[in-house]
Amino acid sequence: MYSFRTDLALERRNIYKKANKIENEVDGIETEEEEISDKIKTSRVKIIDEKGAEALGKPIGNYITIDIKNLKIATDEDIQKASEVLTKELKVLLQKHVNNKDDILVVGLGNIYVTPDSLGPKVINEIDVTRHILTYMPEVIPETTRPVSAISPGVLGTTGIETLEIIKGIVENIHPKLLIVIDALASRSIERISSTIQLADTGITPGAGVGNTRKDLSKDTLGIPVIALGIPTVVEAATIAADSLDLFIQKIQEEAKSNEILNKLQEDDKYELIKEVLAPEDYNFIVTPKEIDDLIENMKDVVARGINFAVQE
Repeated sequence: MYSFRTDLALERRNIYKKANKIENEVDGIETEEEEISDKIKTSRVKIIDEKGAEALGKPIGNYITIDIKNLKIATDEDIQKASEVLTKELKVLLQKHVNNKDDILVVGLGNIYVTPDSLGPKVINEIDVTRHILTYMPEVIPETTRPVSAISPGVLGTTGIETLEIIKGIVENIHPKLLIVIDALASRSIERISSTIQLADTGITPGAGVGNTRKDLSKDTLGIPVIALGIPTVVEAATIAADSLDLFIQKIQEEAKSNEILNKLQEDDKYELIKEVLAPEDYNFIVTPKEIDDLIENMKDVVARGINFAVQE
């Protein structure tokens, strides 16, 4: 298994292709891309068999990546357009797993007091919950309204309870038909920090991207389908160094036109080489950008709007 150090299936697929010098598609994988606008691109990776699952280290299922450019300076119009794209993709996944009026539980993972990890709890505050209204005041909302509930369970370090244990207890008591889980991810690309959303219908392993793996939230552990919305908010120092080196090489190549050594250096996986240097000295920090507050606020709006419109017809 490769040390991908990224939660994004699209990045894992690209890393695997590069490492194995594969020009076409990886066996067991299907992909397609769609340019929504000059600021939004959607990529779909489908792992169709065990061969593909083994290659990427991800379960068989659907992984949709929505890339949004310049989110830190996004206008409300940009945020609305991105949320509409998310709504469309999320609706497709929901229709594969539940009916229009089936109960849904939305779970926001993370620590509200740590900005890069606060997206999940912040989104929960914006979710239009309806389960209690349908129970106690059904006359005030349309009959077609879907029951939606929401919870932010906190983190193991502050609760002393595994997230799976909390969510399993809730599921066993309120009996939702599907979970939507929001969590922060790790990426192998600086430009994807809080500017990318990954949708997956295979569940999620909290903390996996930063080497702090907790128990899976999935159909296997909870007995119901789990759709994960993951947003990269951190990268490793090795990723920043590797991306910076790529930009440096590109600049030199543009001026020198051709250089065999630089070409070879750009083709190699510099991340692993740099990580080998940084890790023994404990210098391979997990890093987030200085604009993370604005990025989180804008992404919170994108995700909350996308979910709210997707879950109700």
